[in-house]
Amino acid sequence: MSDLFGGLAAAPRSEEPPADAPLADRLRPQKLDEVVGQTHLTGPDGTIGRMVAAGRLSSMILWGPPGTGKTTLARLLADAVGMRFAPISAVFSGVADLKAAFAAARDAARAGQRTLLFVDEIHRFNRAQQDGFLPYVENGTVTLVGATTENPSFALNAALLSRAQVLILRRLDEAALGELIDRAEALVEKPLRLTEDARAALIASADGDGRFLLNQVETLQSIAIEAPLDPAGLADLLHRRMPVYDKDRDGHYNLISALHKALRGSDPQASLYYLARMLVAGEEPLYVIRRLTRAAMEDVGLADPQA
Repeated sequence: MSDLFGGLAAAPRSEEPPADAPLADRLRPQKLDEVVGQTHLTGPDGTIGRMVAAGRLSSMILWGPPGTGKTTLARLLADAVGMRFAPISAVFSGVADLKAAFAAARDAARAGQRTLLFVDEIHRFNRAQQDGFLPYVENGTVTLVGATTENPSFALNAALLSRAQVLILRRLDEAALGELIDRAEALVEKPLRLTEDARAALIASADGDGRFLLNQVETLQSIAIEAPLDPAGLADLLHRRMPVYDKDRDGHYNLISALHKALRGSDPQASLYYLARMLVAGEEPLYVIRRLTRAAMEDVGLADPQA
């Protein structure tokens, strides 16, 4: 448990996960070229690909939605350039844990071993804690790789951002999610009992989240299914992915902005789509009504006073 609650020692990377481990863990990539959906970063011309080819990493912030491989990518980066991998979680760690991690990195440096310090949920550290990274990043004691689902411009100190590249991980597209299903079927040697339409519906339901998709696949593989399921049968069997939404962070403001811009652009289908996403996710209707009133006044009214 030391890896989760502080993670002060370098985590072992060569051990195979146990046979009863979750499917997502058993399918975790072992090499960078096995990572799906992020070739804009990991490919030969990508930022990470170029760093690995040069054999030296710079500090970076991995920004992306859940299930896109941020933690896996950080671990594989350490392997690729022969660095010591030291993970900590901002959820469970405090100042004492950070000091211990930096001390361990200094000791490793004296022995000629560079340290990649991976900080999961780095946005959860407060401003003072984030400032604590600065001298150790500047003097090379650690190469910092932070992972966040929040916009770094809002969640991280400007001083820290100036010392790290922000790399954006994309939601996994249909091809990447389909490849994950293929790998899962090959691993357990059991094809999914789905029609082509149901398979497409399964991929669409993941909304770019590879971990969610593999959890759904694992559920399907654990159930005895006689005839291939169609989309309706699949929907009856599996739980629906809850909309990713937060009422005071990026999801909230991104969607209300998208709704406003869709109205301004006279796109009724897009407007209804963003409106539905907000309401289904639990947004207060009164908030949406206030924004629609503003759109009517500021955009429609100014553009056409006679409307």
